[in-house]
Amino acid sequence: MSPDPRTILDSLRAVAAARAAATAATLGELMHDREGSNDDDEHDPEGVTLSSEWSRLTGLADAAASELRQVDEALARLDTGDYGVCARCGQLIPAARLEVRPYATHCVACAEKLGR
Repeated sequence: MSPDPRTILDSLRAVAAARAAATAATLGELMHDREGSNDDDEHDPEGVTLSSEWSRLTGLADAAASELRQVDEALARLDTGDYGVCARCGQLIPAARLEVRPYATHCVACAEKLGR
């Protein structure tokens, strides 16, 4: 017997929120480091530049925020009784798809048509 959707979504939400918080904290530290440095880090042969690290962390923060938003939207659909219903065709989203992507908004056929 598989766990209920709320348990899965709550777990995903906790992980995404922790990842978002950790990334935000690291970005804050990096911002602090950048403020205290007048060096041109683009020519530092000692490894990753502050700019490239900023870019990497910003991408991770955006991904965590996006996943958190998708999970929150799935929880809202669960509360309204729309969870597991395709937003495009209104058919049920197969359980196998929801196991792989618990916050899916479209069935496989519609997702393929939409390129998702």
